[in-house]
Amino acid sequence: MKFSSKEDVEVPIARVFGILSEFEAFERSAIRRGAEIQRLGDHVAPHVGQAWEVTFDLRGKQRRAHVELTVYEAPHTMVFESVAGGMNAVTAVDLVALSPGRTRISVVFEVKPTTLGARLLVQSMKLAKSNLTKRFKLRVAEYARDIEDRHARMA
Repeated sequence: MKFSSKEDVEVPIARVFGILSEFEAFERSAIRRGAEIQRLGDHVAPHVGQAWEVTFDLRGKQRRAHVELTVYEAPHTMVFESVAGGMNAVTAVDLVALSPGRTRISVVFEVKPTTLGARLLVQSMKLAKSNLTKRFKLRVAEYARDIEDRHARMA
């Protein structure tokens, strides 16, 4: 199952990539939402191979996920691969400079089940695909506005 969204922001591509590379902010956001995050290794700068173990509640059950940064090509692409509960997920973030001060953010999230239980979950998700797609696009749009706000505060 695949979800995708595109948003344009009035921020230079290098700054957008810099904001997206601030993984500590994502970690704090997940912790505020009730997740437990453990960064694997001692990494100062983002790089391929950087990984996290994440524990979170989903549908009343505690789940564990391993998330790894597999592609990091500044200032254009980041790809994260996740393994959790019989599912593999890939999140790709691509940036395109539309002009010196404008950037298009493309986010693609794809889930692939690897077990029978996970296949059943994905089938139930397909029934709600339009609602899930709307929520995904809304989340990406909110984050794009947040990037513009953060850039404006730092300018």
